[in-house]
Amino acid sequence: MELKSLFIEPTATTPQIDLNQLTGELIFSGRSIPENAADLYENVLDWVLEYKKNPRNTTNLRFNLEYFNTASTIWLAKIIKALCSIKDSEYTLLIHLYFNIEEFDNMEAEDIKDVLSPIIDIISTPTISLGIKIYGTDKKGEILKESMVLI
Repeated sequence: MELKSLFIEPTATTPQIDLNQLTGELIFSGRSIPENAADLYENVLDWVLEYKKNPRNTTNLRFNLEYFNTASTIWLAKIIKALCSIKDSEYTLLIHLYFNIEEFDNMEAEDIKDVLSPIIDIISTPTISLGIKIYGTDKKGEILKESMVLI
């Protein structure tokens, strides 16, 4: 069975999800506060598990979420863990995190470490090339600053 791109329209409580197997762009944007996170994310995780059988050389996992609840965090962690378990040392995963520029400008090194620690805990020791990019955006979503963290 051939994997096709997956696109889920946003709602007031769920993010737009755009997963493209041809480009390796996996984008989550908006708010993620669904009443039942499993209803939303189970199909997404299934897609990712299928994608990881034949991934692009580089996958860009983009989280441009203005707010997400604990249940969403659990599912997003499962998605990250699945992508980090690809058994190809030539494979690269770039995780992109977007923040309001005011939050970004006020972040100290310790704050960035706190933001990244749950992701790093999930990943533990990756067998892949992994990078995390952090962006500061304005109210329109325009990127004003960025910083790269290599793991």
